[in-house]
Amino acid sequence: MASKPPTGDPVQDAPQVAGPQHAAAGLPAIGHTLRMAQQQMGVRRTAQTLLKVNQKDGFDCPGCAWPEGDKRHTAEFCENGAKAVAEEATLRRVTPDFFAAHPVADLASRSGYWLGQQGRITQPMYLPEGAERYEAVTWERAFAIIAEELTALESPDEALFYTSGRTSNEAAFLLQLFAREFGTNNLPDCSNMCHESSGSALTETIGVGKGSVSLEDIHEADLIIVAGQNPGTNHPRMLSALEKAKTAGAKIISVNPLPEAGMERFKNPQTPHGMLKGVALNDLFLQIRIGGDQALFRLLNKLILEAEGAVDEAFVREHTHGYEEFAAAARAADWEATLAATGLGRAEIEQALAMVLASKRTIVCWAMGLTQHKHAVQTIREVVNFLLLRGNIGRPGAGVCPVRGHSNVQGDRTMGIFERPSPAFLDALEKEFGFAPPRHHGFDVVRSIRALRDGEAKVFFAMGGNFVSATPDTEVTEAAMRRARLTVHVSTKLNRSHAVTGTRALILPTLGRTDKDVQAGGRQVVTVEDSMGMVHASRGNLTPASPHLLSEPAIVTRMARAVLGPGSVTPWEDFEKDYGTIRDRIARVVPGFEDFNARIARPGGFTLPHGPRDERRFPTATGKANFTAAPVEFPEVPAGRLLLQTLRSHDQYNTTIYGLDDRYRGIKGGRRVVLVNPEDAGELGLADGSYTDLVSEWKDGVERRAPGFRVVHYPTARGCAAAYYPETNVLVPLDSTADTSNTPASKSVIVRLEQSPPA
Repeated sequence: MASKPPTGDPVQDAPQVAGPQHAAAGLPAIGHTLRMAQQQMGVRRTAQTLLKVNQKDGFDCPGCAWPEGDKRHTAEFCENGAKAVAEEATLRRVTPDFFAAHPVADLASRSGYWLGQQGRITQPMYLPEGAERYEAVTWERAFAIIAEELTALESPDEALFYTSGRTSNEAAFLLQLFAREFGTNNLPDCSNMCHESSGSALTETIGVGKGSVSLEDIHEADLIIVAGQNPGTNHPRMLSALEKAKTAGAKIISVNPLPEAGMERFKNPQTPHGMLKGVALNDLFLQIRIGGDQALFRLLNKLILEAEGAVDEAFVREHTHGYEEFAAAARAADWEATLAATGLGRAEIEQALAMVLASKRTIVCWAMGLTQHKHAVQTIREVVNFLLLRGNIGRPGAGVCPVRGHSNVQGDRTMGIFERPSPAFLDALEKEFGFAPPRHHGFDVVRSIRALRDGEAKVFFAMGGNFVSATPDTEVTEAAMRRARLTVHVSTKLNRSHAVTGTRALILPTLGRTDKDVQAGGRQVVTVEDSMGMVHASRGNLTPASPHLLSEPAIVTRMARAVLGPGSVTPWEDFEKDYGTIRDRIARVVPGFEDFNARIARPGGFTLPHGPRDERRFPTATGKANFTAAPVEFPEVPAGRLLLQTLRSHDQYNTTIYGLDDRYRGIKGGRRVVLVNPEDAGELGLADGSYTDLVSEWKDGVERRAPGFRVVHYPTARGCAAAYYPETNVLVPLDSTADTSNTPASKSVIVRLEQSPPA
């Protein structure tokens, strides 16, 4: 039997601390995986689900977006993927009786961990105006409430339709279709908070806002640079790909302010040798100061230009634009300024350069460590410059590899979940469905919060996710959400957003990836797109947690019928009955999805076209790949202050907290910790084990405080600190965002540490 959910909220601010580990996975990962899976699902259900994860006839892991190869292991999942599956396939249930026993004020006092541990929500729930508790409601009444509020708006732009990466392609396409037929492009999504900077930089420089490599390219590379990313916790299956590349002779450089166990040594639990000994992945670890990556790549580019024969002149001449301006800026890079910005030594950079020059096929992988800074877009442009110089785009074993952190977050964008859609997409939508979609730009996440705060938006609808906990400036965000007339969350489980409501609120429980989806047209499949542009089917195999659940496509289609009424010419009812009819429409609207239904019937799915990768065709304004020459930026930190990055623990996936441990960093039984270099801690008078308040400093003069964090002496880069989100999101100002992409700058928060007694 699965264990019961916790009844009391565990203490999270009194952790036990040991030294960090220097290897990831292995036997401990297997033991932890099975223990957590059995606690949530029981023995039989654990086998029933885990053996179907990421299989060609199974369901796509609801965790990260790392791709699968054609040949798959029987256990094609990682520790954190198994945790994600266990959380969704749990036997625990949240019934109307639970809500009767727990008023909203009580839910608001609970931790995110406690809320998530209660189990699957079984019925639609409604919080009437002025009520203290959610109450059960019929689906018909729930959709009528949404229709009441949406049709009462003075403008469709007073509604916001947020999407999480877990949403399928079919549901995402339907949601954007409904929003645009309703009359708005207000389609913020989780991409706005993570890889928007990647998309902005890549669209400008190579013409496609996605990565240009396949899994096979990773295996064939000579050099892989992993920058601002922790695969061991955030994308553990990537470690297997790096191991395969390393076995084939690749070199790996890790660029990160923190040493990460997975990059030090990977003990592959799928092989005897891996279990016992493992393989050291890093050939070189560059422990960079937070935000110094642009300066590093700019200096490397200068050194490549100075090295005889290092530039791929034929590629540059035939396929690029803007080289001379870029080269002039790169040649002006200064050694001393770069060492100051990066905290690295000259010998380390020279060692990295030697590895770069020895490589004929180079890939750069990155994640939030590069994307969540004020100068994030400029940094990623510089990474593209670095690859273009040696012809490392459009060549096997080479290219750009932004690693998406959530399954199908990339697919949502492909399906049109974007507040700034291209005219070509809107033209195709209008031609296919016969209505004129709005052409003005909508709100992204940050602008949506401002709109709620300022009374410009009144209805908030979320398809998945935990908006309140995922977004910056927690106090501002929560106050903004409470100004809404109606908040609606399509969810599988409880989270903080359900306790921070508008005047009225709805929780609409939905099927998960693990659940069978049977509609009037028979059993359905959905599709997802992984981080490398592969589209494939996903088929749940479990009996749904409750007979009262609806699928995400069904929720959107029924909402559309209630709101748009009989005047809509879109065949919403047909879409609900048979998802194949949705895919037929996607095939006519979205390039690359031609013959969609037939192609997903093939085991493993299909790869979307990518001009830069496939034929060195760059669909930019110039028709070529664009070099850029932005000024070098990096955070400047006043004396007595540290630069804080927010990050995940190992028992966490985005805002979902699986447990209170961070095994690889030596943290057990708590989350309110701040990792500080011992030398910095000594200068600040912070003993290991002492408690401190984190206070962010921003130009608006507002004091943002996260109290009661245990100081952990940790081998971070000098001048840098780290702490878990969402606990530290309160420190990130709403207006502290990346240039161009407007992504919250959660990886570079200037803080002072004020000592406090233990909480």
